[in-house]
Amino acid sequence: MSMKAAIATFIHDGGTVCLEGFTHLVPTAAGHEIIRQGRRDLTVVRMTADIVVDQMIAAGCVSRLVSSFVGNSSAGSLGELRRRIETGEPAPLAFEEYSHYGMICRYLAGAQRLPFHPLRSYGGSDLPSVNSGLRKVTSPYPGPDGEPEQIYVVPPVNPDVTIIHAQRADRGGNTQMWGLTGIQAEAVYAAEKAIVVVEEIVDDEVIRSDPNRTLVPAHAVDAVVICPRGAHPSFAQGYYDRDNAFYRAWSHISKDPQRLQDWLAEWVLGTADHAEYVDKLGEEFWAGLAVGEALSLPVNYGRRL
Repeated sequence: MSMKAAIATFIHDGGTVCLEGFTHLVPTAAGHEIIRQGRRDLTVVRMTADIVVDQMIAAGCVSRLVSSFVGNSSAGSLGELRRRIETGEPAPLAFEEYSHYGMICRYLAGAQRLPFHPLRSYGGSDLPSVNSGLRKVTSPYPGPDGEPEQIYVVPPVNPDVTIIHAQRADRGGNTQMWGLTGIQAEAVYAAEKAIVVVEEIVDDEVIRSDPNRTLVPAHAVDAVVICPRGAHPSFAQGYYDRDNAFYRAWSHISKDPQRLQDWLAEWVLGTADHAEYVDKLGEEFWAGLAVGEALSLPVNYGRRL
């Protein structure tokens, strides 16, 4: 599908949308299309809420954020998100906070359709004081000391839609990624619907030649969108590098509400789609993010004689 059609078909006002990709392969172009289509009152689930989430909040798309980290990837702050949480301006943002591992456990529970997932790491933490969704249950098994044990659990997360970005897929939706990966597969399985955005569509034979790179299989995918350079300003291993200059600039852009709105007006609302966004940046810019080859050695999977 086209990005426009995929977002129009699957993302609806008031829905819960997961955007996953850990520093690498962030589905930025999908977030921009959600902004262009004016979606409202979304709950956004993202382990590492970063620039694209800040942009979606500033565009008025998000009323609730579920996350374990908020920040500009070690390059600064998220101005709009901070304003919404700290001052409630220009409108409050509901924020549901977990740890990284807590979010992983939520995705695991969601993917397996479990009622909760246990974890020990909240013992001694102050997170339960700010998140009433963190509960304790009595383990059916003895603790380390042989006595009954109270253990924290987190609820499952089951988004209406999960969106991920990846390097490549075939037309059936068998999706391959390499380099820095996160919780994408579990996030897809936890959702009712899944949109996979890729740098390129390849022949079935390419996917079959390296099956271990297929992190998300076709049966879990509802739409495949071809969108080259769609993870910018994050990176796609083997395709283009991270735009560190933009990460550094975002703190200054987002700190000023008017400058942030002007940026959205020019670069997102002022472009028809991601292809126009890419063209607007220009080939000289993209040449600066070009990457050289670092090929993996062939693998002999063997075949029956």
